[in-house]
Amino acid sequence: MGLVYLKDVATLILDKEKCTGCGICVDVCPRGVLAINSKEAFIVNIDLCIECGACAVNCPFNAISVKSGVGCAKALMKNRKGNAAPCCGESSGSKGC
Repeated sequence: MGLVYLKDVATLILDKEKCTGCGICVDVCPRGVLAINSKEAFIVNIDLCIECGACAVNCPFNAISVKSGVGCAKALMKNRKGNAAPCCGESSGSKGC
């Protein structure tokens, strides 16, 4: 399955109305969060998302949005550097997020 950072916190949004199923998001996602089925992207497991933003930056149709750097990946990097306790999301209410 892969490493799950924290449940139900990723900011990833896929707009199926804009998606053309080109597959670029699948190719650039380092975590396998997205897949293509019947020429349409779908989210396999949102809890695998590290909010790197590769999918959103590379989508030529603006069908994907994600708030890079506000979620688990940033929290874990800060914690590894000893800067803050792990927390996730802008509205977590924890200091250091």
